[in-house]
Amino acid sequence: MVKYRRDYTAPTHYIDEIDLRIELGEEKAVVVAKSHVRINPDIKKIDQIVLNGEEQNLQYIKIDDQQLISSQYEPGEKTLTLKNIPDRFTLEIRTEIKPQENTSLMGLYKSNDLFCTKCESEGFRKITYFLDRPDVLAKYTVTIIADKKLYPVLLSNGNLVASGELESNLHWVKWEDPFRKPSYLFAMVAGDLDYIEDYFITMSGRKIQLRIFCDKNYQDHCKFAMTSLKKAMKWDEEKYGREYDLYLFMIAAVRDFNSGATENKGLNIFNSKYIFANPKMATDQDYENISRIVAHEYFHNWTGNRITCRDWFQLSLKEGLTVFREQDFSEDTSSLTTKRIDEVITLRDSQFLEHPVRPDSCIEIRNLYTAAVYEKGAEVIRMMRTILGKDAFCRGMDLYFNRFDGQAVTCDDFVRAMEDASGVDLTQFKLWYSQASTPELHVTSKYNPSKKQYTLIVKQNEKSPLHMPLSIALLTSNNSEIASILNITQAEQEFTFENIAEKPVPSLLRDFSAPVKLFYAYDDKELAFLMENDKNPFARFEAGQRYMAKILLQMISKLELPEDFILVFKQILFDNKADKALIAKMISLPSETYLADFMTQVNVEGIHEAREFMHKELAEKLKEEFEQVYKSNLANDAAERSLKNACLGYLTVQQAALQFKNANNMTDQYAALGLLGSEALESFYKQWKHEPLVIDKWFSAWAALGEIKKLLKHPDFNIKNPNRVRALLQVFATANPAVFHARSGEGYRLLADQILILDKINPNVAANLVGAFAKWKRFDRERQVIMKEQLERIFNEPGLSKNVYELVSEALCV
Repeated sequence: MVKYRRDYTAPTHYIDEIDLRIELGEEKAVVVAKSHVRINPDIKKIDQIVLNGEEQNLQYIKIDDQQLISSQYEPGEKTLTLKNIPDRFTLEIRTEIKPQENTSLMGLYKSNDLFCTKCESEGFRKITYFLDRPDVLAKYTVTIIADKKLYPVLLSNGNLVASGELESNLHWVKWEDPFRKPSYLFAMVAGDLDYIEDYFITMSGRKIQLRIFCDKNYQDHCKFAMTSLKKAMKWDEEKYGREYDLYLFMIAAVRDFNSGATENKGLNIFNSKYIFANPKMATDQDYENISRIVAHEYFHNWTGNRITCRDWFQLSLKEGLTVFREQDFSEDTSSLTTKRIDEVITLRDSQFLEHPVRPDSCIEIRNLYTAAVYEKGAEVIRMMRTILGKDAFCRGMDLYFNRFDGQAVTCDDFVRAMEDASGVDLTQFKLWYSQASTPELHVTSKYNPSKKQYTLIVKQNEKSPLHMPLSIALLTSNNSEIASILNITQAEQEFTFENIAEKPVPSLLRDFSAPVKLFYAYDDKELAFLMENDKNPFARFEAGQRYMAKILLQMISKLELPEDFILVFKQILFDNKADKALIAKMISLPSETYLADFMTQVNVEGIHEAREFMHKELAEKLKEEFEQVYKSNLANDAAERSLKNACLGYLTVQQAALQFKNANNMTDQYAALGLLGSEALESFYKQWKHEPLVIDKWFSAWAALGEIKKLLKHPDFNIKNPNRVRALLQVFATANPAVFHARSGEGYRLLADQILILDKINPNVAANLVGAFAKWKRFDRERQVIMKEQLERIFNEPGLSKNVYELVSEALCV
C-alpha cells in the first residue's frame, strides 16, 4: 500500500514511558512491555488504539493490571487493535519472538552468538507491539536477562542503574534513558564482548565515559575509532556549541549489520567495518570512512535524537543535516584537500533514484534511505549556508536547537528557523525539497572588448525556477581571478562584470556550489587552462574530468589520443605546487559510469574500449614520467600514497607485483592487488583468510575482474552477511560495467537470481541491488530487452517483499 506525505495525521495516543523486560534464551526471547499511554489531547474522543507489531507470538495483554479477553482486542497481520480503552492507562503486553530466525537483521536478531537490534526505521515492531512511529517519544527503562556465561555484556540506551544475578546462571542489568526518544532509537546488545575505554571532558567540565565494545582480541583495532570519537565531540562543541548530555557514550561493533551504523541514543551500533582498523588491515580510505561515520553518528545526538523527524518523509531533516555536519567536520579536520571532490563523486555515483529530498510517497520506508535524502539533502543545507552566510546560518542552527529540542519536527520547521534567524525569505528555496530530477544549468558568455565587459547568461531548465548559489571565478592569462557567488533565482539571468581587460576563462560551479548538471561549451584550450591554473581544487579536478571525458567520447569514433592532451597530462603529473592527493585524483581516468552519463544511449563497448586505449597510450608515452613520480612518493603519508598508487596503475605488472610483495600497509597491498591476477589473489586470501573484513576486500577485487559464479559457491561467501553481499554483488554490478553489461545478458540474469534469493532472507539488502537495473532504458535495444525481462521476472515473483517490489515497479513504471 502506498503511503503519502500529505496523509500525515498526529498519533491518536502518546506513550510517555515504557518499561521493557527482555529475557534472552537460546530458542526464543520473552518480551514484557509496560507502557504508560494517554490519549492525544488535540483529537476528539477515541476508544481504541492501533499498535504496530510483526512476527510475534502474543502471550497476554493487560490494561491497568486487568488481563484482556479475546473480544477486547483484535490482532491483525501487522497490527494489534485494543478496544474500549480509557483515556489514560498502563498497558502491559507479553510476547515471544525468535531472534535466532530473524535473517532480516531488523528488530532484535541473533548473529555470531551476539544478540543485536536495528530498529531504524520500523524494526521495533518486531520486538513488541507499540506505536512504532518517530513522533511518539517516550522514556525507556530496559531490563535484560540472559545467561551470564554466554552473554556477560548486556547493553542498552542511557545509564546503567542496577544489576544482579539470578538462579540458573542468569544475570540481569537495568538501563534508564532520561531523554524521551522514538522507538527507532531503541538499542540493545548482548554477548561476550571486550571493550576499550577512555573519557572526554566537556566544555562545562563534565567527565564522559567512552566505551567501544568489540569482538574478543579486537580491542587494538578500535583505538582509531576512539580517537575519532573524541575529535568529533570536541569539534561539535567548538563549531556548534553542542555538548554531550549523558555521562556514558557507547559504541558496539557487530559483524552482521544492514547499514554502516545507527545513532541510537547513548549506544551507537556500528558495522564493524567502520570501527576496526590498523594499517595492516585497513586502507587510507577505510580510516577516512571510520573518522567520517563515527562523527556522523555522534552528531546525530543533536540532529536526529534530541530533535527528530515527525514522519519518515522528513528523513532528510536528520540525515541530510547530519551528512552536512559530517562533511563540515571532515573538511575542517582532514589533511586532504580532496574531501569535497570525494563528496561530489559519492553523490554522482550513488544516486540511482531521482526522487526529491523530501519524497511525497513510498511503499516501503527503508527505500527512502537513498543518496537523494542523504547526500543531496546535505547539498541543500550547504546551499542554505552559502545563501545566508556563515554567521546567519549559525544563528539559525542555534535557534533550531533551542526551539525544537525534545520534539519531532519537519523540514519546514528547520527552514523557518533559518528564515527567522536571518530575515531571509526562503520560500523559493524550499522548492529544492520537492524537486525530483537533477536540475540543469546552461551557461553561455559574451565579451565586449571595447567596453571591457564580460557577461554570463545562466538559464535553468526547471518549470519553477530554483533558488541556488552559483560560485564562479573569472581567470585571466596572468593567473589573476575575480571570484563571485551568483544568486540564481530566475529562469534566465545575466551577470555583467566590468573592467575585464581580456576575455577570461570562466571557472563555474566551484566547490559544486549547487547539485546541478552544468553545461558550458568549453574548448580544449580552456579546459586545459583550468586544469593547470584554477586555484579551486574541485574546479580544477572537474575541468580535468570534463577534458578527459570529451576526448574519450570522441575516441569512441576514432581511437586517437591528441598530443596536446598528453602534454597537459604530463604537466599535471609534475605539478609540484599542487596537493599530491589532488594530482592523484586528476590523473585518474573518469569512470565508465561517469562517461555513460554524457550519452543519450550508453555505448558499453565503445566507452570501455576508449578508456582502455587512453590508459594504454598514457602508460606507454609517459612511462618514464610515471616511474619518476612513483619513486619520488614512497614516504608513509596518505597523500603521497594516493599519488604513488595512481601512478602504479599506469606501470608494469612487474612493478605492481613487487609492491604487493613488499607492502607494509593495506593501502599499498590492495592497490597492487587490483592490478594483478589470480595468483596474487590466492596469495592475498591465504594471508588474510582469518580476517573477515579483509576477505571482503578480496571478494571485491574478484568482482572487479568479473569472477562471480564460482565466488558465490566459495565457502567464505555468506549471503546472510550484508558486507559480503555488498563486497561481491554490489561491486560487480556498479564497478564492473563492461562485464555486468555483457551483451549476452549473463550479468543481468546472475544479479536477478541473487536478488530473488536475497529477498527471502534480507529484503533490505536485496533492494539495494535493484538500482543496477534502474537506468535500463538508456541502453541499446538488445540490452533493454534482457534487463526488462529480468525486472519483470523479479516483479512477478510470488511473495516479493515491499522493499524490492517498490523499486522494481518504479524501474518498470508500473
